[in-house]
Amino acid sequence: MAAGAKMGNFAGWSMPLEYPSGTVTEHRAVRSGCGLFDVSHMGTLRVVGEQPLAGLNWVLTNDLDKLAVGEAQYTMLCDDQGGVVDDMIVTWLSADTAIIVPNAANTAAVRDALESAVRQGSDGATLVDESAATAIFAVQGPKSNEVLAEIGLPSELAYMTAVIATFEGVEVVVSRSGYTGERGYEILAPNERAVALWEAIAVQPIVTPVGLGARDTLRTEMGYALHGQDLSAQIDPVTAGLSWAVGWDKPEFVGRDRLIELKSTGPLRRLRGIRFLERGIPRPGMSVLLAGATVGEITSGTFSPTLREGIGLALVDASVSLGQAVAVDVRGRSVAAEVVRPPFVPSSPK
Repeated sequence: MAAGAKMGNFAGWSMPLEYPSGTVTEHRAVRSGCGLFDVSHMGTLRVVGEQPLAGLNWVLTNDLDKLAVGEAQYTMLCDDQGGVVDDMIVTWLSADTAIIVPNAANTAAVRDALESAVRQGSDGATLVDESAATAIFAVQGPKSNEVLAEIGLPSELAYMTAVIATFEGVEVVVSRSGYTGERGYEILAPNERAVALWEAIAVQPIVTPVGLGARDTLRTEMGYALHGQDLSAQIDPVTAGLSWAVGWDKPEFVGRDRLIELKSTGPLRRLRGIRFLERGIPRPGMSVLLAGATVGEITSGTFSPTLREGIGLALVDASVSLGQAVAVDVRGRSVAAEVVRPPFVPSSPK
């Protein structure tokens, strides 16, 4: 607020949409320097006890048995029909501790599902919801490692790993993943140190505060799915192109039978990239047309500050191929577009 952010409601939280510099400037700062995001609305669930991943692995899609201590994994919680309840990152932080970060709107549902799994599958382990007591900041961009080093936090981490560190004498978690396609980190800190941590990062000249507007343009350029739009109870991992996040050899996880069936028969629809060939911006709900017939629907869409053209994700009939020329109905105007495979711009080396 003090930085002049334009605020808006997001999943019941008052969140910065953009700062005075504007969404395009913030987007470009992340691509070329370093951006600072407050993503404290996301959940923080901590599992403590022997074998903290055991119960989780019988519920979540990916294979947590592949993790070593200090490693993180992208995974999903599905329902019995293979629909996605939420997607999240699970980190095996230490021998007896795991951290799960679900999306804000789904934290309660994930917590309730995983609590039961932890009790049944991990002897003596407990799950604690630390969401309300934890701030999460994302530091993203090619210079993000310099920013962390400046405040004494570890930055030489391998991709999808995490460590326990200290800031002003308080324990924090530093992980390296991100939702922008750039080198980036997340810092989980107790609320009482949140303001001091934010200010220590934001004061650095190479850092630009970033709101939800640029967060969306950045992730869309990468083709990263957003739950509630590109993933949902109606959009399963196979349809969404996320089969790589499913442990197909695992004997059990929620939704397994249905997902194996979908993998075998092939989904009726697939999530594809849509790149406009004419002026216009795709928005969720717009129809994708082929020879005048509707063959899909935009799930996410925006103006790409990097490409300076409209881009989006769309659920299209499985018969629609990559490279196919299509059109999008933009408020009654047919806009020429092409079906492509994301990312729309190159991601940084991991």
